[in-house]
Amino acid sequence: MSTGAVIAIVIAAILIVAVVVILSRMARNRRLDSRREEASGLRREARTHSLRADRQSASADEQSARAKQAQAEAEQKAAAARRDAAAAEERSMEAERQRRFAQEHHEKARDVDPDTDDDDRDREDESATQRRG
Repeated sequence: MSTGAVIAIVIAAILIVAVVVILSRMARNRRLDSRREEASGLRREARTHSLRADRQSASADEQSARAKQAQAEAEQKAAAARRDAAAAEERSMEAERQRRFAQEHHEKARDVDPDTDDDDRDREDESATQRRG
């Protein structure tokens, strides 16, 4: 084999190796680019999910705050209702006490009054009973 043929074979081999290296690098770059694009898409998707989670969390916090506020208002109204019921009960008891005092005073007045006879007392007792009932 002549020197020219050996040089041609060596050059051809070098060219083949170079082409293989270039093609493998191109394939590698394509794979890397593809993976970069995939990673970018995954990051976008992750950002979207993160934003959605943040919105839902904020909405849940807001709803929780509204529920707590409504509960506090309900508790405040219940406390006011208990206070009003207690005050009404006190007034009712005081009114009953005042009625008893009035009745006692009426009875004393009848006992003391020289112009009242037993029939008048009976009629007054009946009318007082009818007013209470």
